[in-house]
Amino acid sequence: MVWQSYPVIKGLIGVGLLMALLVFCYRRVFINYAGQEDRRNGRAALAGWIATLVLLFAAGIYGNFAYFPLRWSQAMFTRDNGITSLALNPVLYFYSNLDTSRDTRELDKTQQTYGVVANYLGVDQPDSVKLSYVRRQPGDSTKPRLNVVVVMMESTGASITSMFNNPMMATPNLKQLADSGILFRNFYIPNMSTARSVFGVTTGLADICIDQTASRHPAIVDQRVILDQFEGYEKYYLLGGNTNWANIRAVFTNNVDGIKIYEEGYFKSPKADVWGVSDYDLITESSEIFKAANDRKQPFIAFLQTADNHEPFTTTPGAGDFKRVTEKDIDMVKFRESGFLSVDQFNGIRYLDYNIGHLMKKAKEDGYLDNTIFLFFGDHNIKLNPYHFMEKPEVEMATWGHHVPFIIYAPGHIKPQVINETGSLVDVYPTVAGLVGMPVKNYTMGVNLLDSSRQQGRYAFLVYHKNLQPYHALIGDRYLYEINPKTGETALFDLEGDPLKDVKKDHVDTAQALDKLTRGYYESTRYLMFNNKKG
Repeated sequence: MVWQSYPVIKGLIGVGLLMALLVFCYRRVFINYAGQEDRRNGRAALAGWIATLVLLFAAGIYGNFAYFPLRWSQAMFTRDNGITSLALNPVLYFYSNLDTSRDTRELDKTQQTYGVVANYLGVDQPDSVKLSYVRRQPGDSTKPRLNVVVVMMESTGASITSMFNNPMMATPNLKQLADSGILFRNFYIPNMSTARSVFGVTTGLADICIDQTASRHPAIVDQRVILDQFEGYEKYYLLGGNTNWANIRAVFTNNVDGIKIYEEGYFKSPKADVWGVSDYDLITESSEIFKAANDRKQPFIAFLQTADNHEPFTTTPGAGDFKRVTEKDIDMVKFRESGFLSVDQFNGIRYLDYNIGHLMKKAKEDGYLDNTIFLFFGDHNIKLNPYHFMEKPEVEMATWGHHVPFIIYAPGHIKPQVINETGSLVDVYPTVAGLVGMPVKNYTMGVNLLDSSRQQGRYAFLVYHKNLQPYHALIGDRYLYEINPKTGETALFDLEGDPLKDVKKDHVDTAQALDKLTRGYYESTRYLMFNNKKG
């Protein structure tokens, strides 16, 4: 294996030459100093040398001039495996794989449950041996190649927005977009984490890793994604901070050919806090990029990631008209019913909504509003006090963190409507492809939420904790089915009845069907995370 895999002879010659050079250099240094008089350095000089060496070693360990230390994802600046392998730091790569032993796949379980998943997804040519998941989503040349702006709203759950009857009505701009576009009332993210949501929406696979996020797992970073198939589009990822966080850089550069990343260092605006430039400045400068492409009549698809609706909830005056509120300015009775933990938290979502309004104003001023599709979704909910104004007791159900808003807004191109069917984060890009008529091959677990020909019911896969116990679950229009992977216990809840009562014994057939689909969804996702590589 060694002889066939490595240049053994050339390697030995290279090592020999290197050793000879080192011996020669050491001899020259020794001879040079051997002839000099003995000198002793003072304590100050010795301390200075030690401090310098410590700083040099520390700088070498940090390995980066940016805010984040050197990450293995920075080697993923090209899709050439040879260049990537050369650029990878073997120590960092080894360290990143130390705690991933539990994140793997089991081929036999995938094959046993493949049939039900293939049927659910509508796989073109089901094959339980080769485990094909491919679906060809046809294009539509009659549809205009509209620009696409996907906005991920930091810490924005359904329950803190005006569309879902929060007493504080903090998001009037989002409410206006929802009323004028498509609002998905039952839309879920698979797992609570910003990094998991970025991975999930981009790859079309729920991040179900146990020990760390999938973006941090070097063996999972290589995926066939729908975003990569947007032929003729310029592709952008825009973030006010640094893309090295959670090794997210590799999720984009390694999977989306030619994507342009705009991050700290590019923007002219100063940093507002640890998350980078403010959302207001991020949107202002991002709109300049969108305008330039639109003026060139170059279609683009952009992933715009906000960050300020997150501790420490930094806000700016924006255009001069955003003002933080205090307890004196609000109805504290309604505030206590709303679930918000603090007024700072409330100001955070108000500021996010203000910046969504700012984005729409800039889109109109810069001339790309009428030929662009905007999609808005929350990456997860924020920590809240218990609340009870929602249609379902989602705090007790443990789904409160996963239920997020999803809005599609495209004036003149889509009709306003409210969709109550269940949707998932992994469905975003298949839906986008359908909206612009882009033909794609779908290798993921996502489906087109606007596909009226789809016969199967729609479900969202969830990973949550309840009573300190982990659960894998599927939630649909009527039922929630959950499995405790530790104890093996299962439960079925009727969302049209008492959503806290286990009705598994009363609906045996439904429970059995959803048990197979839940287990199958989990096993297929595990398989694809490691076996959905390009080429």
